Amino acid sequence: MGQALLELLGAEESIQPVGLLENEGSFASGACLPVGHWGDVGLLSQVRAADDFDVLIDFSTPLASLAHLNACAELGKAMVIGTTGFDDAGQACIREAARQIPIMQASNYSLGVAMLMRLAQSVSASLGQNAQIEIVEMHHHRKVDAPSGTALSLLDRVQKGLGQAVSVTHGREGQVGPRPPQEIGMHALRGGDVVGEHSIIFAMEGERLELVHKASSRSNFAQGALACAKWLADGQIAGLYGIEDLLGTD
Repeated sequence: MGQALLELLGAEESIQPVGLLENEGSFASGACLPVGHWGDVGLLSQVRAADDFDVLIDFSTPLASLAHLNACAELGKAMVIGTTGFDDAGQACIREAARQIPIMQASNYSLGVAMLMRLAQSVSASLGQNAQIEIVEMHHHRKVDAPSGTALSLLDRVQKGLGQAVSVTHGREGQVGPRPPQEIGMHALRGGDVVGEHSIIFAMEGERLELVHKASSRSNFAQGALACAKWLADGQIAGLYGIEDLLGTD
């Protein structure tokens, strides 16, 4: 994602990088600097090393994101969070920081996925009581969290559509018996260089409806993240926002 963002920023006139964050002791220190066509940009090990910025875009790890979040809150700077895999305590920290600064948090910055979220909730409300629902996601073999943050967001939308939280089964093995009517299956696949694929299956007697989104490039996520950064910088007040706020959708 960092590479995809930098490539877009190299051709973007309305937003410019002023600093790039990199872990101390990175195995490829400075490798990100040539991926663009701007002037001198500082390579930083922490957010507090420079305060001349409007928005921090963060796609990293939960631990790093929370450290960056604390610094942004202290400096009064907006933040776009694309990191997934936060535990309840980490999510509570994000909600608390949103009392001080504007934060955009999304598990997926694709506009197509944003529409998939809306459809997932709508179809669940209409057909969910008569269907067995399965959520399947696949990503590249280097992804460390499972299910993906997008799959978990889809699960939340499905349950909102159903009007209730139902039990969730992560994969199946052995003599599990007949499938309970009130259950959602979650399946995480890993392999190759898959950018991201998500599907929701509504299986009914005699028919099946599938909602599917497949990403072939990270550029669509990067475009969404940059759009969110510009939106936050355009006078948004403190608060925790989702990509639906940018799109003006429910």
